[in-house]
Amino acid sequence: MKRSTLLLAAALALPALPAAGSIPPGREVKNVILMVSDGTSLSTLSLARWMQWYADSTRPKLNVDPYLCGTVRTSSSDAPIGDSAPTTSCYMTGQPSQTGFVATCPPSRPGADLFPVDTARAYRPALTLLEAARLRHGASTGLVVTCEFPHATPADCSAHSYNRNRYDWIVPQMASGGIDVLIGGGTSLLSPEAEARLRRDGWSVLRDDLPAMRADTARRMWALFGETAMDYDLDRDTARQPSLAEMTATALRKLAADPDGFFLMVEGSKVDWAAHDNDPAGLYSEFLAFDRAVGVALDFARRDGHTAVVITADHGNSGVSIGRRSCKGYDRLTKHQLFGPLARMKRSAEGMARLLNAAPRSAAQDIFRQYAGIELTGEELDALDHCDGYRQSPLPAAERKAGSRALYSSSLDGLVARILTRRTCLGFTTDGHTGEDVFLAAYHPAGDRPTGMLLNTELAVYLASLYGFGPDSLRALSDEFYAPHTEVFAGMQCKVVPAADGRPGPTLVVTNPRKKDARLEVDAFSSVVRCGRRGRTEMRIATPAVWVDKRQTFYLPASLADALR
Repeated sequence: MKRSTLLLAAALALPALPAAGSIPPGREVKNVILMVSDGTSLSTLSLARWMQWYADSTRPKLNVDPYLCGTVRTSSSDAPIGDSAPTTSCYMTGQPSQTGFVATCPPSRPGADLFPVDTARAYRPALTLLEAARLRHGASTGLVVTCEFPHATPADCSAHSYNRNRYDWIVPQMASGGIDVLIGGGTSLLSPEAEARLRRDGWSVLRDDLPAMRADTARRMWALFGETAMDYDLDRDTARQPSLAEMTATALRKLAADPDGFFLMVEGSKVDWAAHDNDPAGLYSEFLAFDRAVGVALDFARRDGHTAVVITADHGNSGVSIGRRSCKGYDRLTKHQLFGPLARMKRSAEGMARLLNAAPRSAAQDIFRQYAGIELTGEELDALDHCDGYRQSPLPAAERKAGSRALYSSSLDGLVARILTRRTCLGFTTDGHTGEDVFLAAYHPAGDRPTGMLLNTELAVYLASLYGFGPDSLRALSDEFYAPHTEVFAGMQCKVVPAADGRPGPTLVVTNPRKKDARLEVDAFSSVVRCGRRGRTEMRIATPAVWVDKRQTFYLPASLADALR
């Protein structure tokens, strides 16, 4: 098959950007780093700050502290409490959306909508700031996460789906979307086909190979660790998995080589997971790991002089508090009494659960003594034996739910977290997301930082303005690069061929009856287009073609029609 690669965005004439409008002089920068601590309530910052100071009295403040400048009200388009998919999508697109939606316009929910919703755009892909930086500025792009790479927040930057769990839709978009540097979890999620495509196009692709990541000199690299998510920082084998700070430094070293600048998103992914588990040790230690990455980004930005850094959370989680009603007299405890028990915990709840399941039942007490500094009570040992997730329990599965109702959990992680929290005076109101405002911090080389309380849509406008994009630019670019195929190929013959051979979606076949051999084949979620009557020539389009089954529509670059004229 003859292969030729064509970046249509560069080869075809593109309209000028909408006027910047209200963007102040000096706001635009060359590089943007967005740092998202997933599921992080303000009280999580307080807890992490206290624990850092307790461990080292010379460090009373976090790296983020000098740059705190406001708060952000996070929400979905139809609910005050959002999940990661619509909340980070909002930062990246300026478009509020609904639970589970990844960079995708929402349908209306009459009576529930918090913002005006354009029903004509429902389920349509919303172009992201990462994509805009690449398409308009030629910027390199990067994602650094500790979750699996197609999880909600990284997907929000680089893919489009109304269902955040459809990794079969999201992964191929990310793999064909031109992400220059990706470091995170998910070795099991990158298909051999996607890896082969990346390698063929010049990327280094590394799996569970920390020395190779450190030695890699390629400008483009995907480095994945762990079958799905990476380990908690507290549990991490430092010889096998990098820290978030090292991952950030590696990405910056590669991206900074691009004279056209870069966009980098760094996520402290598992702060959110620890909050869901009500895991006190995992919660504060994951945020401190994120804050060390913040330090790396800020050091780079201050030296570079052309880089803005925005640091925030996508939503709160767990309602964690320093103080709990059932912990009598907690307001008079010394720092040692309040924080000492937490400081003695050397593993996350997940890490402790892994140790417990790998050792015989007789070792359980010693594991808690060694890694948490506590002695299990008879009630706690009984709850352990009644836990469905405890593989070393001597009890038959049918008998396990008869244990302590106060402590019972089918999840071993959850049970361990409850036992650990019992030894502290911390409290949790929920194991889900919460709706309070989240922190906002920013560095700008000219001091132009957002301040006060911002809606998440307002933070999106600020982020876009750092590249000189006006308030409506991302919407205009969405219309250009994610146009319905019925509009793009108006007057031509279009056929949607059902998915086959294990592909995640159908294939669009387009012919122009007025021009011989004018034929295109576009697979769903791919940026490769096969051309000609026999499909022997390939070209690359600027953004992956997104298939939306609810609309029976492909969304792709409007300029693609020129290839058939």
